[in-house]
Amino acid sequence: MNLATTTLQDDHVLLEPLALLHAPDLEAAAADGELWNLWFTSAPAPGGAKAYIEKALAGLVANAMLPFAVREKTSGQIIGTTRFYDFAPELPRIAIGYTWYAKRWQKSHLNTACKRLLLKHAFEALGCVAVEFHTDGRNQDSQRAIERLGAHKDGVLRAHKRRPDGTLRDTVCYSIIASEWPDVQRWLDMRLARLSAQ
Repeated sequence: MNLATTTLQDDHVLLEPLALLHAPDLEAAAADGELWNLWFTSAPAPGGAKAYIEKALAGLVANAMLPFAVREKTSGQIIGTTRFYDFAPELPRIAIGYTWYAKRWQKSHLNTACKRLLLKHAFEALGCVAVEFHTDGRNQDSQRAIERLGAHKDGVLRAHKRRPDGTLRDTVCYSIIASEWPDVQRWLDMRLARLSAQ
């Protein structure tokens, strides 16, 4: 099974295949909050969006990643990026991550909308048996956001990766399995309806 570029959308957000033409928009999104200064984010520093996209596209060619630019529907603006990664086609199983949004869109309904679209694609189009989420052990906000999706905490990989500043990070691992998807989908539908009405 090979990952194929695709577009995912609902009333709130459009996830479109990440391309080099998105570099200026990603630079602008990352500048909202100077996201490259946050120790827990993968957002590119000024001038780094092209290389960031090229690395993501190399992952696509290797059938390991499927990266998206996140476009907010009302404004039409690119507000960040997300991707599938660590694809294991023999199962299949996949992870969702490398997600970041411009500061003004953080903690809004858009993250729930994006995750609902990605999970639906993973379980219903790709036929995944499980979807994983990984986050820095220090990133409590990210852990709470993943738990609000209905994901199960599987454990912690200690001294698992290096952060951009070179320090070692513990990686907290979560998953949702295929049998849990119907209940998770109903929960996300309700949550999104409530958040978008605010």
